[in-house]
Amino acid sequence: MSDEFITIQSIGRKGLLKEISEFRGESRKNTVKGLGDDAAVIKEKDGSLSLLTTDTFVEGVDFDPTYTPFTHFGYKIISASVSDIYAMNGNPNSVLVNLALPNRMSVQMVKDLYRGIDNACKKYELELVGGDLTGNHSNAVISVSVYGKADEDTVTYRKGASIGDAICVTGDVGAAIAGLRILMREKRFWEQHGDNAIQPDLEDYKFVVQRQLMPEARKDLIEALTAQKLVPTSMIDITKGVINEVTELCSASDLGAYLYQAALPIAIETRHVADEMEEGVDKYALFGGEDLELLFTLSEKQVEQFIEHFKDFAVIGRMTPKDEGLKMQTAEGDVLNFDDLS
Repeated sequence: MSDEFITIQSIGRKGLLKEISEFRGESRKNTVKGLGDDAAVIKEKDGSLSLLTTDTFVEGVDFDPTYTPFTHFGYKIISASVSDIYAMNGNPNSVLVNLALPNRMSVQMVKDLYRGIDNACKKYELELVGGDLTGNHSNAVISVSVYGKADEDTVTYRKGASIGDAICVTGDVGAAIAGLRILMREKRFWEQHGDNAIQPDLEDYKFVVQRQLMPEARKDLIEALTAQKLVPTSMIDITKGVINEVTELCSASDLGAYLYQAALPIAIETRHVADEMEEGVDKYALFGGEDLELLFTLSEKQVEQFIEHFKDFAVIGRMTPKDEGLKMQTAEGDVLNFDDLS
């Protein structure tokens, strides 16, 4: 790309990542995987693999304090970062949290944030070993770095899938975006009615709101895979929607994919929200994010073995030759094409 003025907006997140991917510093022989996966992989002298991942959360972009309790958010940011380690078929062991906070925030808000962080660390069995604290003139910025371990024989990358492999997903998808739609609606109502607004009753939406505010990373999948001595051929966590994550697996493995719309696991609570909002529930499932479910590929033989021991996953498609692209068969039998596999 030339030195002409080009905005980030015009090339998008993926375009920007491509622009900066050439800057890698001094190469190290023990770096097994750098850019381009859920976590960096470093080979230690004893032959073990260390995993490193980091996430940044910006107030007003990644979270809205209006409807995000800080205890919930503390739990969520650890879950989101830990999910990257699980997506490598690894286990987390320690975490660093860096805070850049405006003075308008209260001490209680920060303590609530750390209460949520502490709860999540206990859930995922990792130690909070430090971090940095500094000021910020505008919005809060929180950065989380998680360190973990993986075995050389079982570490799983986004690449590695083969033609015919089943595309699998844990749990259900679309619930997190459904929860966000409800929270945003209630915020708009509050803004319009101010102090006269009635406290919203979210009991009917508890499932989807919980999935937005406090999603769980899928530690249970990694434990089940380990118990059955199964290694997925590829894996990624769902943070930007099924289509985005399948595209990433296709690009990494140089393959295409064929999905079945009818096979998408969608909770009835998510369907109710979509109906209420008069929106397509499949759009929630395909393009919504933050579910933190794991998307992975298994051979047909592996699927037959695994389904006997772990029930909370669904087969939603199969990997195909690259020239067939990314396609999805709708519930009506039509075939949709998703052309961008870049």
